[in-house]
Amino acid sequence: SPTPPKRSFLTMLEVDTRLLGMIGAFVLVALVFNILTEGRFLTPRNIFNLTIQTASVAIMATGMVFVIVTRHIDLSVGAILAACSALMAMTQVRWLPGMGLEIGHWAIPWIAITAGVIFGGMIGALNGWLIGYQGIPAFIVTLGGFLIWRNVGWYQTAGQTIGPLDSTFMTFGGINGTLGGPLSWALGLLAIAATIILIFNARRVKVAHDFPVKPLWAEVTLAATLTVAIAGFIAILTNYEVPERVVARDPAKYGCDVAEGCHPVYGLPISVLLLLAIAIIMTIIARRTRFGRYIFATGGNPDAAELSGINTRMLTVKIFALMGVLCAISAIVASSRLANHSNDLGTLDELRVIAAAVIGGTALSGGIGTIYGAILGALIMQSLQSGMAMVGVDAPLQNIVVGAVLVFAVFIDIQYRKRVGSK
Repeated sequence: SPTPPKRSFLTMLEVDTRLLGMIGAFVLVALVFNILTEGRFLTPRNIFNLTIQTASVAIMATGMVFVIVTRHIDLSVGAILAACSALMAMTQVRWLPGMGLEIGHWAIPWIAITAGVIFGGMIGALNGWLIGYQGIPAFIVTLGGFLIWRNVGWYQTAGQTIGPLDSTFMTFGGINGTLGGPLSWALGLLAIAATIILIFNARRVKVAHDFPVKPLWAEVTLAATLTVAIAGFIAILTNYEVPERVVARDPAKYGCDVAEGCHPVYGLPISVLLLLAIAIIMTIIARRTRFGRYIFATGGNPDAAELSGINTRMLTVKIFALMGVLCAISAIVASSRLANHSNDLGTLDELRVIAAAVIGGTALSGGIGTIYGAILGALIMQSLQSGMAMVGVDAPLQNIVVGAVLVFAVFIDIQYRKRVGSK
């Protein structure tokens, strides 16, 4: 029998080479800025800030993957974020207290969040209905929304900055809501255990059905790599101590009688935990549900999908409604991080979200995209902006660099697909 062709190390691991390329790009960016900032970029404090700054854009980027995969675009996400943020801020600061609920009442933040999520879903569904059932191009509908919804938010607040927001609401912003050291490590260990179980359970199922499997050493290598990554991430976040001046304001909050000698840590931010939960849910939707299969089938060939019985019009409504809900969740994270709503919230986020999805490997021609790629793309974008700000690069040059990176990423994507297609 002929000798089987030799398989490379990466081929046997069955690792996405695009993912490795993005991870390599992120590591390169981090190392370069760490050198330029004399070691300040890779400190626990800066990495903590980087994660909470990335969360808002990354949450919307997961939805933008579905939008772009189906060959649409959404230019209104930043404006929808602003409109939902304005509604939630007014609900908890002005409207509910004006109806008799005392400021600080436990129900206020949850009513505000519910109202914001419903409002975002309704806006998204309206966009989807205009695109799917009325045949108006997504570019035009969402460009109109870009102008409409930000100013709807302005009229809700009469142009004022609304705050301070409810203390429970602000726990979703990052710095005001973290899990601390012990709980962060508990969740980290749980994530490691779940990762190992999923990897080897998938192998067991393949073996039971006589499907080809990776070599055992490849499975062990993958499990060990993910374990180190999760443990390292938790270790970095739990090395960022709460400043003593912050502890001094309320030592009891951190389990101490006095601030002196008390060294609590921030740990995993709730906003990042929310992002991870959304990433898992969106990945399951993309890979394990009929809705997700319909999305990628429609993006691959819309005519064939419609002829096969997929209701592509209703699918479009659902996708944009989901995008609206994710914009509302991002509004929670963005406004709670700032502790107030301001009318410039979400400005240019539509460009950052689209750039994150494209840098993460989502094809503008449709049919191809991953959730983890979009999140990694958002992290690379935020790393570039944060690193340039730390170095002292002014805002116009930052935007020039980000724009150049976006074009370069699309160029690399096109060349990669040509090479893969030629094989």
